[in-house]
Amino acid sequence: MNRRDFLRSLTLAGAACLTARAGEPRGQPNILLLYTDDQTFDSIRALGNSEIRTPNLDRLATSGTVFRNCYNQGGWHGAVCVASRTMLNTGRFLWEACAVEQHLKEEAEQKRLWPQLMRQAGYRTAMTGKWHITGIQPADLFDEARHVRPGMAGSCEAAYERPKEGQPDLWQPWDASRGGHWQGGQHWSAVTADDAIAFLQQPRTDNKPFFIYAAFNAPHDPRQSPKEFVDLYPPEKIALPPNFLPSNPYKDAIGCQHSLRDERLAPDPRTPHAVQLHRSEYYALITYLDQQIGRVLDALDKSGQAANTVVFLTGDNGLSVGQHGFMGKQNMFEHSMKVPLLASGPGFPKDKRIDAPVYLQDIMPTALELAGAAVPAHVRFKSLLPLVRGERTTQYDAIYGAYMKLQRMVRVGDLKLIWYPEAHVFLLFDLAHDPHEMHNLADDPSHKETLAKLKRKLAEIQQQMHDPLAPVSLE
Repeated sequence: MNRRDFLRSLTLAGAACLTARAGEPRGQPNILLLYTDDQTFDSIRALGNSEIRTPNLDRLATSGTVFRNCYNQGGWHGAVCVASRTMLNTGRFLWEACAVEQHLKEEAEQKRLWPQLMRQAGYRTAMTGKWHITGIQPADLFDEARHVRPGMAGSCEAAYERPKEGQPDLWQPWDASRGGHWQGGQHWSAVTADDAIAFLQQPRTDNKPFFIYAAFNAPHDPRQSPKEFVDLYPPEKIALPPNFLPSNPYKDAIGCQHSLRDERLAPDPRTPHAVQLHRSEYYALITYLDQQIGRVLDALDKSGQAANTVVFLTGDNGLSVGQHGFMGKQNMFEHSMKVPLLASGPGFPKDKRIDAPVYLQDIMPTALELAGAAVPAHVRFKSLLPLVRGERTTQYDAIYGAYMKLQRMVRVGDLKLIWYPEAHVFLLFDLAHDPHEMHNLADDPSHKETLAKLKRKLAEIQQQMHDPLAPVSLE
């Protein structure tokens, strides 16, 4: 059987399952996905960051369930968000999603992508904001799509290599003439919120539940927000992260050289002032984003649909913003691999915290289960609902991460191994005692057995993931 026939056979099987449910009585909740860009996991006040102001994200956190260890698997090139979003919409693990990326039109023809599966389950579907998936457009998949945005808002050279020592910093986040998030005259976060609100306010001409995919470009750089939000965060009052480094010693060997776009945002070596400045503008953009999300949540409440709507809030990947000497997300540290994941609404208990590591893409099969639809065989990620219901306490026996052929990661329990193949370096961390990943245990003789155990697990999971890189040597 060739690949096309194989995909078709899986599709027909999945479609048959969905069709069998189509005529059943509906108790399906609405699904609202609030999808952010470059938002690290610890950027919400209710989850422990006392520096930032996020009243509406706090509102979601207290009204529902928080998954405190939510990961993205990484990326096959510098735009990690492409891999993250492709995995979310195809349901495939990293390297299978990489292969499928070249065949997304075929996938769409076979109606295998997430929005199509939701439509087959009887949902009215709408999308706004960032897409950044190769080879297919939202208009081909959703009932309605508005203001589809590119991978990042347009930037300009003034946003990079700043602040330069001894020179005035000419970048002003509130200067709409620079374009970026202000392109078109209205901040893109406000536009995305407006679209989501418009979808919520549309007259309902049928009894279909809705699936809204609202993908904000914030807090991805350029870090632009209105002046009153920037003024909330004077740089000199922002704490340096505990794992601040002026420069990472392995950056060139792991694909994070200073010429990488994300890394050019601040001068190398990093200075404390530069990191404080970028973190202050990052926080300002998140607080402005939070305000826009609040507008959407208020509109949902006013619509009368809130009691029957599941709201998911997550991001595509994390971000360093000065941690471990990095500015970007192209690394295997927690700040770049982990994202927020909040779920509120029917089936998600209030103020519940789940520590079991999960993937953000688990949202996709969760939404299908909530919809009463069968999860097709090609979907590799797992529904979160068994965790929420207490039917299991572990989602995956290990969490995997990869960046190109230059970095690999595995987490088992609280132990985490990072491997740099080109640099011949291993980093071993005990996250329970070292959450900021500052103390490498790989060369400690007392952890020799632990290192060997995690190497074996990494080699095993590389094979399971069809990793193009040869498995790590066990020697």
